[in-house]
Amino acid sequence: MHAKSPKVVFLDRFAIRAPLRTLRFDHEWVEYPTTSPEEAAARLAGARIAITNRVRFDDALLAQAPGLELIAVSATGYECIDIDACRRRGVTVTNLRDWSTPAVAEHTFAMILALRRQLARYHAAATGGAWAASNFYGVLFDPLPPGLIGATLGIIGHGALGRRLAALGAAFDMQVLIAERKGQPPRAGRVAFDEVLARADVLCVACPALPDTVGLIAAAELARMRPSAVLINTARGGIVDEQALADALRAGRLAGAGVDSLSREPPRDGNPLLAADVPNLILTPHMAFASDYTLAALAEQLLANIEAFVAGERRNVVT
Repeated sequence: MHAKSPKVVFLDRFAIRAPLRTLRFDHEWVEYPTTSPEEAAARLAGARIAITNRVRFDDALLAQAPGLELIAVSATGYECIDIDACRRRGVTVTNLRDWSTPAVAEHTFAMILALRRQLARYHAAATGGAWAASNFYGVLFDPLPPGLIGATLGIIGHGALGRRLAALGAAFDMQVLIAERKGQPPRAGRVAFDEVLARADVLCVACPALPDTVGLIAAAELARMRPSAVLINTARGGIVDEQALADALRAGRLAGAGVDSLSREPPRDGNPLLAADVPNLILTPHMAFASDYTLAALAEQLLANIEAFVAGERRNVVT
């Protein structure tokens, strides 16, 4: 870094619902709630450090910000950054790692429990008159809600989230299967991908969205799953084929699904999973990461990444 105090520009501060302490070095701080593609170049004038959550950085924008040295992504995913262009221009990119795992794991199991315990169905029975009309002290439907004890939890992806889900599954006395990469022979401690699909009572997607994971779970994979199984995707949208999932739920080929993100966000042009007739689906608007604890961790890690860069250290560097 140069001796002059760097200008730090946060292009979309609205995305981070957490207080930010002051950076521990002399600097000029400028922040904007949101930034459109047309506004980005002017706002980056004179900046040596940019913070972004979803503002896209391509080669054209980088060419208009010649003094830029660091892009600090305030998220784990950095799909909005042209990494090759940054590498060519000598711009460092950092991201956040393992900050949201506790909340996402909690959200995942909240979805699992709501679906397996049939909470929506029994809530409707309690408030819709079935309980008041019952000749029994409660209301029970057949088949009874399947428990988690002894059920098989399949996990696709064994990073921080996958490992935490495995620990929670074990705490619920579930049998945990970690899927090997699709099409690969299983390593020690892993189970073949197709076998996990076939055996899982609960299948959790916990892998990143990469070229080889987009569309990883499509119609053929859903057809291998048990009709009594539930599918949970609290990773990225697009890993599960959304039309195929909607079709499987309508046809009763799956007992339920929980989804927290979609392939296009926000879904202004619609999405198959937004249809009102898709049954046994819990859909949340990409908020599984959110909790007071995780957002505080996000804020601290973001600032620590920037401070490390200024001090000449490599911390959570993508390129």
